[in-house]
Amino acid sequence: MSEYIYLIHPFRDGFFEQPTAEEESAMSEHSQYLKKAVAAGTLLLAGPCLDDTFGVVVFRAENEAAAQAFMLSDPSVKANVMMAELHPMRVSLQGQ
Repeated sequence: MSEYIYLIHPFRDGFFEQPTAEEESAMSEHSQYLKKAVAAGTLLLAGPCLDDTFGVVVFRAENEAAAQAFMLSDPSVKANVMMAELHPMRVSLQGQ
């Protein structure tokens, strides 16, 4: 398995200050999606930047096509609340 990272950025200006009900719902589903990936052993790390710029998801996938499918299945991406950017990476150091 290889490691990948995707960054998510909100499509709409003002998302962080005043999210809509639809955006809040998509982000709740996004959180549940990532929790399931933790339980499955796929997700290594995820979280938002505290300066309200973007979120990051680090995970494992068999190949780039599987990584792309995982990212595009994220409910926040599917709902067009967040735009996503995928990059292959290698976890070289990992603390606890």
